[in-house]
Amino acid sequence: MTGNGTPAENLRSLLARPGLITMPCCFDAFSARLVERAGFPLTFMSGFAVSSARLGLPDTGLISYGEILDQGRNICSAVSIPVIGDGDTGYGNPINIRRSVRGYADAGFACIMLEDQESPKRCGHTRGKTIVDRDEAVTRIKAAVDEREAGADILIMARTDARHDHGMDEALWRCQAFADAGADIIFLEAPRSRQEMELFCSKIPGHKMANMVEGGDTPTLPPTELEAMGFKIAAYPLTLLSSAARAMGQALEALKLGNPAPEMLSFAELREIVGFNEYDQELSRYQQADK
Repeated sequence: MTGNGTPAENLRSLLARPGLITMPCCFDAFSARLVERAGFPLTFMSGFAVSSARLGLPDTGLISYGEILDQGRNICSAVSIPVIGDGDTGYGNPINIRRSVRGYADAGFACIMLEDQESPKRCGHTRGKTIVDRDEAVTRIKAAVDEREAGADILIMARTDARHDHGMDEALWRCQAFADAGADIIFLEAPRSRQEMELFCSKIPGHKMANMVEGGDTPTLPPTELEAMGFKIAAYPLTLLSSAARAMGQALEALKLGNPAPEMLSFAELREIVGFNEYDQELSRYQQADK
């Protein structure tokens, strides 16, 4: 589903439809294009995956606003489906956050995700996370909503990492406060059981996202169960990155032994995916017109 509206309008239309949205996450324009070609209606630019792919560094706040915005602009330009962008902590105070929201909208994102960790942040399923106090957490979302209301054509996803050290009660308080502040999608990071996931869905209004990190703190449940609980989006942030790393590692091991890579796309398939066929067809149209 691509839609004829803006990225934000197309995402709103998706959210208004019944059923769960399965959302593989991307890390560059090529992986985003693969998501779209596979028929998924939505993708998410994962900060963990972008930091890994672009810098070869962990998701610990090392990537800058400019670097991730540049990556996002390329991703959004490569596909016609809506893209949600990881905005980390917003890259500063409320004024910085408003600029970040506007920048993500101008880059083509349908939605920006903002979280309540202290800066520098960490991946949500690793140790050592710390969060800001309630007032600052809510102020971040209010600033983002202010920029949306001022004309930035983008949705706001609000995330809390409070479950890690502060428990479910604090996490649920923040989720409700984010919803009250005007966030479009609520994301409770790293609940640790089905019961906690069900509690989140039963207590918090509006659209909610589940984060399916294979091997992480949250149970990896099938889409049917997530939908029954009340989730609207199921994100798979590392599935493509992990799969690609495994395949590349196997190819490299084979080459070290003097063998061909075990599984590869044909050269024709690869050319088609990256757009050579489309490019040649379009070029031919201009060449014909010149004759």
